[in-house]
Amino acid sequence: MSDALAGRQALITGASQGLGLAIARAFVTSGASVFICGRDAATLERAQAELAPLCGESQEVVGQPSDVADPSQVEALVAAATERFPRLSILVNNAGVYGPKGSIWDVDWYEWAQAIQINLFGSVLAARALVPHLRRIGHGKIIQLSGGGATSPLPGLSAYAASKAAIVRFVETLALELRAHSVDVNAIAPGALNTRLLDEVIAAGPDKVGKAFHERALEQQRTGGTPLERGAELAVWLASPESDGITGKLLSAVWDPWRDLPSHRTDLESDVYTLRRIVPADRGLDWGG
Repeated sequence: MSDALAGRQALITGASQGLGLAIARAFVTSGASVFICGRDAATLERAQAELAPLCGESQEVVGQPSDVADPSQVEALVAAATERFPRLSILVNNAGVYGPKGSIWDVDWYEWAQAIQINLFGSVLAARALVPHLRRIGHGKIIQLSGGGATSPLPGLSAYAASKAAIVRFVETLALELRAHSVDVNAIAPGALNTRLLDEVIAAGPDKVGKAFHERALEQQRTGGTPLERGAELAVWLASPESDGITGKLLSAVWDPWRDLPSHRTDLESDVYTLRRIVPADRGLDWGG
C-alpha cells in the first residue's frame, strides 16, 4: 500500500509514540502528509524527526504539542492543521490513556474523570472541530482507535472501558450524521499491544486490575503481543479510497477480514461490526420475547 494515501493530508492525535507513531509512519510511507500532536513537546519533536526522512518531495510532517482534553487547544490544533494543509481530509483520533486502576470506589475521582476527558471528550472535540472543514470540502475520513474495552467489561479499568464503549457509539452516530457529506467514520480495535499502557497494567499489579487480567498482560509481554503495524495497516486502509462508503463500523485489525469488505457492501448496511444488545433468542433461549 505504498501509494494508498498519495497526495492526502491527515491529522493524527497522540502520534508522538506507540501506536500513534506507527500509524503516522504508515501514513507517510503510504504517501500522505501528516500533522501530528502529542502532549509532550520533546517526545513529539523526536517523532517528527523520525518521520521527516521518510517523506517524498511533495510530503510534509508537521508537529504541534496539544492536549486533546483542552477544548481551546483542540480548536487551535485543528485551525493550525487546516491552515497548513488546506486539503486535509483525514482525522485519526489515537490519543488515549488507561486512567486509574482499581475499583471505582477506590480510585481517585479526578483521575477517573480525566481519563474520560482524554479518551471520549478529546475524540469528540477533535471531530467536532474538523467536521465543518470536511463538510466544506465534501469528503473525509474519521478513524477512531478503540479496543477491547469497548466490547467487554474490564474490572479495575472502568474509566477506560466506559470511554471506549461510548466512543464506539459516538462513531456509529456520527457516521449516520455525516453519511450525506461523504465522510466515513469508523473505529479500530488494534489488538493486544505491547505499549506503555501494557507496562502500566503490569506495574499496577493484580490487586488493582484483577488477577486474570494481570496474568494475561504478563503473557502478552512474554509473547510480544500484536505488532503495532497491524493496527496501522487498517488505519491506512480506512483512510484510503478503497474503503470509501464503509462507515459506522468497529473493525478488529487482527480478526476481521477488512481487506475483503468492499465485496460485502450490501451486508455492511446491517448491524454487522456494531455494538448491539444481545437478547435471549440470540443465545438460543426461548424466553424474553
